[in-house]
Amino acid sequence: QLGGPGENPLHRGKTRLEIDLKQPAGRALALAQVTGADALIEGNRPGVMERLGLGPDACAAVQPRLVYGRMTGWGQSGPLAHAAGHDLNYVALSGMLSLAARRDATQPAPQVPPTVLGDAGGALGLALGIVSGVIAARQGGPGCVVDAAIVDVVAMLGNLALWLRGAGQLDTAQATSVFHDSPFYEVYRCADGGHITLGALEAPFYALLLQRLGLHDIDPAQQHDTATWPVLRARLTLLFHSQPRDHWCALLEGSDACFAPVLSVAEAAQHPHNRARQTFGGSDPQHLQAAMAPRFLPLR
Repeated sequence: QLGGPGENPLHRGKTRLEIDLKQPAGRALALAQVTGADALIEGNRPGVMERLGLGPDACAAVQPRLVYGRMTGWGQSGPLAHAAGHDLNYVALSGMLSLAARRDATQPAPQVPPTVLGDAGGALGLALGIVSGVIAARQGGPGCVVDAAIVDVVAMLGNLALWLRGAGQLDTAQATSVFHDSPFYEVYRCADGGHITLGALEAPFYALLLQRLGLHDIDPAQQHDTATWPVLRARLTLLFHSQPRDHWCALLEGSDACFAPVLSVAEAAQHPHNRARQTFGGSDPQHLQAAMAPRFLPLR
């Protein structure tokens, strides 16, 4: 279990109301909350909220001024919109992970991409602070100074990592980490020198990964048996190195195996998912520009 037992610190300062959205009474209660809300944020796969009767149309009917926020990994549209994934996969497909590759041949796998976490993360923190301050002022509050230090914002973005650290799952020499030691959340090198990423943290996604790879002798129920990780990691290393990157894309991409290839920026601009969403533009391949995000779509 990620983060271990105990209270989730991400719930701190929040009022929690547990609602069964699959029941009519639960849907009615949720819509009642929407009626007096300025904004709604949801992080389900595309179509889930609509099936629950809580999509933009339904919410707009009770609160026309609602700001409806949709947080997903792949977006509301595009070939990968309904596929599972995790942070490592999204960064890989964006082309950003490839920018972190080291020239040293002894360190061929990409590391943290430059400028993304600090500079860009800090800018988003500033934007959030400005919007929050404007809303507060419009509601009669005083003006304020938004002190958005990059170090503060990056530390704040790391609260999930700090939670995992507190559970002994990160930053410890004694315990193994699912993010650093497991075979199912990793960057692997392929036969053609390309790389792919796996992020199959959840049990169903891990089981599907094993099935797609033909590893029927591996018991998916033993996913978190850390004693088995080194052998399986070595086995996957050899397996992925036996075929070029495109082979693994054909086998795994778009499935719930939580997979993505590590693309160069040029490749990312031409990937079908990014092209479908028009994620990149520019005058030529050397001078690419990413489209503005998030996107603002009609509520109804």
